Amino acid sequence: MEDIGHLKKYLLTIHPVRKTAAQKKEFRQWLLRELKRAGWKASEETYGKFNGSVNVVAGDPEKASVFLCAHYDTGSRMLVPNFVSPTNVPAHVCYHLMAALVLVAAALVVSFAVSFPLNQPGLMLPLFLILAVAGLWVSAYGPANKSNANGNSSGVLALLAAANEAGFDKRVCLVFLDNNERTLLGASAFKKKHAEQASKRLFINLDCVGDGEDLLLIPSKYSRWDGDLTEALEAAFQSGEEMRPRLLTKGLQYYPSDGRKFKFRVDICACRYLAGLGYYIPHLRTKKDTTLEESNAAYTARSIARFLPRYLDGEER
Repeated sequence: MEDIGHLKKYLLTIHPVRKTAAQKKEFRQWLLRELKRAGWKASEETYGKFNGSVNVVAGDPEKASVFLCAHYDTGSRMLVPNFVSPTNVPAHVCYHLMAALVLVAAALVVSFAVSFPLNQPGLMLPLFLILAVAGLWVSAYGPANKSNANGNSSGVLALLAAANEAGFDKRVCLVFLDNNERTLLGASAFKKKHAEQASKRLFINLDCVGDGEDLLLIPSKYSRWDGDLTEALEAAFQSGEEMRPRLLTKGLQYYPSDGRKFKFRVDICACRYLAGLGYYIPHLRTKKDTTLEESNAAYTARSIARFLPRYLDGEER
């Protein structure tokens, strides 16, 4: 496999947008070749027209004990930035409520300004509904955002680097998930197809690891009580290297990513820190999403390679 710098350059120049079916297909062809070069047997899983997702799976999901995941699709340009603060749930919720209210208020102002000068007050309600729905639709399904370095080219890069760093292990399965931006349809389809594994095995989800020096490790409420897991994470994700790992086993966290579909999971993301706000991820789904630190991806991959033998065998690496 090419080194991490070449992989990053290829991702951000040849496949920076992975939104349409054609864009995703071209990307998957390249991804399958790279996984083969790294020694992994990979294939596509397609889940039918209704779901519309195509995941790339490397390894045997029926025999794996650990699943490493990252979504590969990219989303639309939002009318307002997609603010995410995993450790400040009230701020996260309030921001998105306010963003929705701003869109609704704008639709109300425009519908009022159009209807009453025309002396047609009856137009106001239907025009308002049309504008409000259109604004929300554009934010979710509108024109593609062209800058996706952190979300989630960074997760794809880190997972590819981990595939090479750790090497093939039949107890590990790599899953590049589709349709994160469409209500996590790729993760839902994988969970349904591999229901038993999805309900019992550990899933490590990499999403937005490219921008920020603090790497948050967020176990689910079921995983945070697993002493072997938390001990292996603390030993593998070491301080004093490129990043500052933060294992969060107490308090309330919320991370809106594919990991939500799996009971036993650890979501991994890089964040910046702001006093009074806490950890946050900047610039998602905006033209400013241009930061993907190679050192972040390398640190994440190297730490995962240290984690796997510790967790699976109790060995050091």
